[in-house]
Amino acid sequence: MRARLALVALVAGLPVSGWADAPVDASWSGTRAMDDIAAQLSFSPRSIGTPGHDKEIEYISSEMAKAYPEPVRLQRWDYHSEDGQVFHMANIVARLYPQATRRIILGTHYDSIIRAYRDPKNPTGIMPGANNSASGVAVLLETARALKTLPPPAVGIDFVFFDGEEGPRALGAGDPHWRAIGSPYFTEHLADFYPGAKPVAAAIFDMVGYRDLVLNPERDSLMLAGDEVARFWRIGHEVAPSVFVAAGTPTPISDDHTALDVAGIPGFLVIDFQYEPWFNTTQDTIDKCSAQSLEAVGRTTLRYAYGFE
Repeated sequence: MRARLALVALVAGLPVSGWADAPVDASWSGTRAMDDIAAQLSFSPRSIGTPGHDKEIEYISSEMAKAYPEPVRLQRWDYHSEDGQVFHMANIVARLYPQATRRIILGTHYDSIIRAYRDPKNPTGIMPGANNSASGVAVLLETARALKTLPPPAVGIDFVFFDGEEGPRALGAGDPHWRAIGSPYFTEHLADFYPGAKPVAAAIFDMVGYRDLVLNPERDSLMLAGDEVARFWRIGHEVAPSVFVAAGTPTPISDDHTALDVAGIPGFLVIDFQYEPWFNTTQDTIDKCSAQSLEAVGRTTLRYAYGFE
């Protein structure tokens, strides 16, 4: 029922209060976001257990620290895999407007897969992860920069960069026993960040930089966070009507929003899963991404944040 109501809201074009008066669009730069993608690709692979993974943590922490007066927090732990390996993990959390008790999460994962297992010519090669990994990070980093130049919205915002979304084997969809690592750990220790009320919503971004970007609401997101999905897509359609399409995806996609939903936080996934023939190959490179696609998502995210009252 919630999914149907969300789609009705999208089609009917119900008004979205608050965001229209926020002078946000010009603050968000797709060019800077593309620079973030390029920087991340310079230390691929960025999968757990690699030097690039540590460099990614340093890069995100450094860029977020430039936008935030509050310290960036690393939620560190060791993950013991079933084959006996120990991985040093870290969720990266930066809290904007920490005094606000009503909060939302903007999240993404920053780890990449270890090899391009779907590449027909070089399945053991490096998967750069321009769209699958770096694009979500770029959207969050540039959103943080934009917010620094704007008046505070009505809610506090927690930027969460999840580790280990590609699973314990760092193969993502290439692992038949895949499971996310960082987001379940975050929700298991939710009281470390939210001793009182939980966040009222969470938007998770994954694969959002493709030059031919088309975003459909994901099925579980519609079922569990239908009101938030409807509002986000309604705003997105105003910003970039060719990108935000109302039809939902026919199958559910498990991602970092899944653990948040289980923990009682209405989480939804913003993803373009139609990324053939480059998905998890050596050709997931920066030329597949565009500043315009990143801006469509980033500017929608800003307006969404300003829509809370």
